[in-house]
Amino acid sequence: MSFTSRLHRYARSLRRGIHILAAPVKGDNGRGGLFIQAYRGYGSRSRVFLIGRVFRQPHFGASWREDRLRRDIIDLIRRLLRKPIVGARVRIRYKDTNTVVQTDRHGYFRVDMELGTMPSDVAWHEMELSLDSPVDERAATTGEFFTPLPGARYGVISDIDDTVVYTGVANTAMMMCRLFAQGAESRVVFPGVPALYQAFHAGRDNDEGNPLFYVSRAPWSIYQVLVEVFRRNRLPHGPILILREWGMKRGSLLPRRAKAHKQDAIRHILETYPDMQFVLVGDSGQRDPEIYNHILREHPGRVLGIYIRDVSNTVERSEAIDRLAREAQEAGCDLILAADNVAMAEHAASEGLIADAAVNAVREEQHRDDRDND
Repeated sequence: MSFTSRLHRYARSLRRGIHILAAPVKGDNGRGGLFIQAYRGYGSRSRVFLIGRVFRQPHFGASWREDRLRRDIIDLIRRLLRKPIVGARVRIRYKDTNTVVQTDRHGYFRVDMELGTMPSDVAWHEMELSLDSPVDERAATTGEFFTPLPGARYGVISDIDDTVVYTGVANTAMMMCRLFAQGAESRVVFPGVPALYQAFHAGRDNDEGNPLFYVSRAPWSIYQVLVEVFRRNRLPHGPILILREWGMKRGSLLPRRAKAHKQDAIRHILETYPDMQFVLVGDSGQRDPEIYNHILREHPGRVLGIYIRDVSNTVERSEAIDRLAREAQEAGCDLILAADNVAMAEHAASEGLIADAAVNAVREEQHRDDRDND
């Protein structure tokens, strides 16, 4: 590749990267003022959960065309300058149900609402969000939440960092560098992950529509980048739960430990879907095996399988996970420590979680990615 071609590619990549980083402020069309940002939520026939944030955004650049680079640069600057609103009262409406929640010291709000009217039999639903205080009618927006389809046989709860994306990718600078500046040949997602997760979503019969929930230790500022990574890599659409603010307690200045965050998030999902069993996917680098084993003991009969990507490469860690695997087996569940997604797929197929043909799809995708990066 010539220097000029490489330069043009980097310029296009930089342009795309700036547009994605600027995206969170674009919902106000440059008008500035108060702004509600809602992240994807999830729910059941009777309950909905969603997290969001309220900001005050600067007002400039609205007269410039949306498809221009300078508008994206202005919006990126507006994102850097916006301020969270503490104590804002946010009203949430879904059909005949509404409730009011208040933002915390960082501008976040958390909706955990019982529903009066059941959602229809589609996967994604819209709710209305508006501000009661401070009042600004222009801040009204919509949020979306997910409910599993009736044919879903089980759900999947997956870590993101070191499980879906590579080490160090789950921070904004590294993710943007890999995703855009280094181009398509740079690995962001582990080889075989898209095919495996599509197989989980399709299930054994290829039409189950099993839901996937993604949890991450990354900051909320990387949320839009993760959405783009998932879209580019054809990962099944699902709620992305950022754990940084999950465990905030009233009156507490600091969040609880990440371990407690993840356990709380998984417990909440299991409570939301009391009749659904789950597959748990994580990595050996942090505390996923210990957390998942704790969930297994805490919720007997709810965990169909635990899949752990081996990223630690130490004998001591492998021995510790072997002990946890024996404990899991005694509780009636397999904990699989796998070097790659093919090993996970083979076990999942043997357990009837995915179609047999999906194993070859995972293998071919992994081999193709390995060849492309040799």
